[in-house]
Amino acid sequence: MLIPLRPGELPRLIPAVATGPQFNACSGNPQKLLQRLFISVIGGVISLLISQGVALSSQASPILLVVGFAFLLYMLWGPIVEAGRKNATLRRYPAAAIFEGEVADYYTKELVEGRQETTDKQGRLELVENRRTWLCLELEDEDGYLGSIRFPYDKKHKLIRRGAVVRCLVLSERKDFSRIGALSDAWLPQLKLWVGEYPYLLRPAFEELCLKRLR
Repeated sequence: MLIPLRPGELPRLIPAVATGPQFNACSGNPQKLLQRLFISVIGGVISLLISQGVALSSQASPILLVVGFAFLLYMLWGPIVEAGRKNATLRRYPAAAIFEGEVADYYTKELVEGRQETTDKQGRLELVENRRTWLCLELEDEDGYLGSIRFPYDKKHKLIRRGAVVRCLVLSERKDFSRIGALSDAWLPQLKLWVGEYPYLLRPAFEELCLKRLR
């Protein structure tokens, strides 16, 4: 079942500016946080030192000072910019609809999320892969297969079964939805469970809209 959104409903469900959950999702794992911290400190310190060095001989000093502070605040605005970019990928679609269907099938996959070098007891260099279990849900309705969503597996996902009702947002370049462009994160109302790789939707607003439009 696809219920097209009315004009103005999509921006209310997927904001242009990052929400709290979206900021947290884009903050990343410890490795990504360390990378951002490194960029922030190194870029900020270098810019501020250069601005002090040219303070007496150049009008570029104020610009470099602003750049330095921008680098120092990268830990804050970096996730905000990343979340805004993610949101924009779905907000750009001209057609969006609420989907209500069911979980046709589900399965797990082991995905490599990073690699790091370490040494064994003999001092030999080893490459260790950081793997994580992801759960994939295949969605369908009375018209057949719609698509799939995937997300990192957690203990709470043990409750998911085939046939569970699932609702999400479907986005397309075409008004007739003959070709699906993207799916948002999904809500399983029977389990009171949200799933997805990234929290695109303002979840209370989506739940309220579903209650109104799916009666």
